Amino acid sequence: MPVPEGHHRVRSHTRRNPRPSTKKMSGWTITGLCAAVWLWGHFIGFSDTSTPTSTTPAPAASAPAAH
Repeated sequence: MPVPEGHHRVRSHTRRNPRPSTKKMSGWTITGLCAAVWLWGHFIGFSDTSTPTSTTPAPAASAPAAH
């Protein structure tokens, strides 16, 4: 008995050939990646490190204001 197209013989019966696996991302994987990016931005932040921040306070007035 010939084996049909897309099948192969295993011992005394025929089986379907395995389908090629397609690497797709599931909805949960996409949701998890979006959540990870959101959490990264929320807790760690996407701050720009090139902006200078002034840490020195403004100089205090040494003399009292004249009335």
